Amino acid sequence: MLHARRLERFRFSVGQMRVAMKRETLRSLRELAYFSSLGLAVALSIFIGLAIGVYLDRRFDTTPWLTLIGLGMGIAAGYRNIGLAIKKSRKL
Repeated sequence: MLHARRLERFRFSVGQMRVAMKRETLRSLRELAYFSSLGLAVALSIFIGLAIGVYLDRRFDTTPWLTLIGLGMGIAAGYRNIGLAIKKSRKL
């Protein structure tokens, strides 16, 4: 009887460990997906800022000033995305 209780308790704890491992694996995969998309978000931020700057430079004939401003704003937006990702990872 005592052996059966130990065996049952062991089975229960192994079951709990499997559930905990699945949760941890899912959490890790979710974080991996989020951080892998971060590079794309940073690159797009810089590209969009640069594209807007080039467009405005051509429209108002202020070459290269608005391009540089747009590039700077795109880089700032990229750093903002990184900062938000760090802040989000600390909450997890």
